[in-house]
Amino acid sequence: MQLHKGEILFRQGESGPLFQLKSGMLKIVRVHEDGSEFLVNVIVPGETIPHHSLISPNPYYGTAVALIPCEVERIPSSEWYQQLEQNPERYRTIALQLQDKLRMMQQRIDQLTEISPADKLAQLQSWLHTFIQPASLTDILTQSEIGQLIGLRRETINRLLKIQTRQGGR
Repeated sequence: MQLHKGEILFRQGESGPLFQLKSGMLKIVRVHEDGSEFLVNVIVPGETIPHHSLISPNPYYGTAVALIPCEVERIPSSEWYQQLEQNPERYRTIALQLQDKLRMMQQRIDQLTEISPADKLAQLQSWLHTFIQPASLTDILTQSEIGQLIGLRRETINRLLKIQTRQGGR
């Protein structure tokens, strides 16, 4: 299935199939009771989601939205869990997928623990560049979302991006 930028793959609280992202990039946002959204994850090619449902079914934790055009494979839940029952060695594959995601999250933690806000932004830009080039970070995420990913206020992101522009950066 093809998704265009901004299209929703699934919504928070719904239940349904799993998906494997073949190409593109998705964001996972949590919607709070007051309607505010918080970016909690970025999904890159090769990932099977939702991560928390790889071994047992659960409602979707957040809403998945295409950041750029995506190709996604739909995996019916019954088929996924039946294959797990019939082929216990698939649990190793799932463990390796979760290990890869954990390592990616460790990179995100490294971004958050950089001392200077400018370094945090540069780390995020460098990491995402491998997935979105030739687009830039601000082509796919709002300043608020960038701030949510690296623990900075939108105003700080705005100021840092202006400095980068003046310096001929990204």
